[in-house]
Amino acid sequence: MNVAAIIIGTLLGLLFHGIPERIRTLMQQGIGLAVMVMGISMTLNNVNGPGHQYDFLIVIVSLVVGGALGEWLNIEGFLERAGRSAEKKWTWLRGRGQAGQAFLTATLVFCVGAMSILGGLQSGLEDRHDILFTKSLLDGVSSILFTSTMGPGVVLAALPVFVYQGAIALLAGWLHQWLQPPILSMINAAGGLMILGIGVNLLRITAIRVGNLLPALLVAALIRAILILVLGA
Repeated sequence: MNVAAIIIGTLLGLLFHGIPERIRTLMQQGIGLAVMVMGISMTLNNVNGPGHQYDFLIVIVSLVVGGALGEWLNIEGFLERAGRSAEKKWTWLRGRGQAGQAFLTATLVFCVGAMSILGGLQSGLEDRHDILFTKSLLDGVSSILFTSTMGPGVVLAALPVFVYQGAIALLAGWLHQWLQPPILSMINAAGGLMILGIGVNLLRITAIRVGNLLPALLVAALIRAILILVLGA
């Protein structure tokens, strides 16, 4: 359903591809502001409260270590090359906009966050899909806006969404023993700052290679797991 929502949203977004530049700019700025607020909220909601004295430090360390690893692997470069390759091979993408950037931004927005993780876990562990249905609606609306401002490369994000969320659902029975609430909170907190970074990019304040920060999610989870094992915190 999530994949279908992205595809339908992209098709609808193509209908509005010819809107004036000033309107597209304002739409993108509105999306950027909303994404920034979402990222800030995700982070603050997962690093505040009793027993969270180490959490913000964990997030900082995870971003530093994960960012260094991501730069070494050049994850964002790989994603951008995948988008450019698709643009060359798929004739309907040619001349339609920045497919690589659209693919990268949409993939990060759709895949990085609490709803992807929690939705996949709920689907796999409880055979309930409320979170993923809600996320599908949000992603469909976002696809319309992203496509109208960045082009049809947004539709390429449907594949990583399918693989990412599907893998979480299929492996939920194994993952749940590792994703205790404190670990999941750290993933969400680190992911929130990445979402904030995407908002900064959408507003064109500066250029942050958010894709190269993705390993921070794993680093944050590992640090929290080690603290639980060693300190019980």
